[in-house]
Amino acid sequence: AHVNQDYQHCVVKRKAFRSAVCSQEGWRLQFSKLACSVWLYKSSSPDKHTAEERSEIKILKLQPLIESSIRRYTSSTMASSMISSFLLVASVILAVVTCPASAQLSVNFYATSCPNVFDTVRTIVRSTVSSEPRMGASLIRLFFHDCFVNGCDGSILLDGSSGEKEALPNADNSVRGYDVIDTIKTQLNSTCSGGNVVSCADIVAIAARDSVVALGGPTYSVVVGRRDSRTSFQTAANNELPGFFEDLDAITTKFTNKGFTQREMVALSGAHTVGQARCSTFRDRVYNETNIDSTLASSRQANCPRAQGLPGDRNLSPLDGTPTTFDNTYFQDLTNRRGLLHSDQVLFNGGATDSIVRTYSTDANTFFNDFANAMVKMANLNPLTGTQGEVRLNCRIPN
Repeated sequence: AHVNQDYQHCVVKRKAFRSAVCSQEGWRLQFSKLACSVWLYKSSSPDKHTAEERSEIKILKLQPLIESSIRRYTSSTMASSMISSFLLVASVILAVVTCPASAQLSVNFYATSCPNVFDTVRTIVRSTVSSEPRMGASLIRLFFHDCFVNGCDGSILLDGSSGEKEALPNADNSVRGYDVIDTIKTQLNSTCSGGNVVSCADIVAIAARDSVVALGGPTYSVVVGRRDSRTSFQTAANNELPGFFEDLDAITTKFTNKGFTQREMVALSGAHTVGQARCSTFRDRVYNETNIDSTLASSRQANCPRAQGLPGDRNLSPLDGTPTTFDNTYFQDLTNRRGLLHSDQVLFNGGATDSIVRTYSTDANTFFNDFANAMVKMANLNPLTGTQGEVRLNCRIPN
């Protein structure tokens, strides 16, 4: 009955099959009957294979095996369940080989093993941000600094003098929020029916989204199923993370290297609409640069001594006029030469990104939409999936 299905109907079912295989739960979905009906019929009609299908079969060298099974099926009393089982195995191999790693991520990945994961993260983040709004900005920064270096793999969380925590952009508590991630991890390990099933990388991604929302910003979907890296990458962190002292071309190159457009770069920079910066990161700007509002420069100098050194280097100033609210004030400030960091003001300084900044400064909805889309893209940077990496029991050390 399967072999004699209408061809067009089979094509439709095959598309559904491929979509299912490459979706949320990857090859773990039930698809044996569909795999059998599609591959058995299609492989008995080689002239009807598309170029894509011929390539798939050639790569896996499955065509002779499938055709052999069909001949045995049509010339003997082999049980249909046997050929179904064979084609199920072949289809599993095909799914693993042809589906991108990110296709194994899903909002439903923990639906069975830890259905409360999103509620747990949201509750802890909301409580934390309510007590200390700055921590919301810190959790967003933590996510960015994790994903921008070798992908969203939780590598920034690993302790050790040679790890990302001690890289120049992250050291000396410049990146914060590790304790919040630890709290969430401990809670999930004790409440998830599967025990230690939620990765640290996923917690960082979810916490960043919930921080954006808690501060008044847009929501967006976070797919999960990432695995944790067993190693950390200090050299890459030093070389690849954008610096507060860099010009537009250098920053653009670093984002381009990660697959982002210049518009996405500007949207993601809008995360500086919340949070604060240390005197050491804006001292040169407020004392030596000319494309800065004089009132802003004077007010920031009052809290940032010209002389380098502690404790003045750690004095904080807000990144924009509303540092605890996620809005588009950051872009409005840039158009008025009130960007606190050099790397912020270069986005509006007579260059290629001026028009994007102007758009966001007058249209918060467009900024919110672009920011949400860029964060989704960021969250899908080179995740470890399947059997890659591990799910750490303690986010600070490999298992």
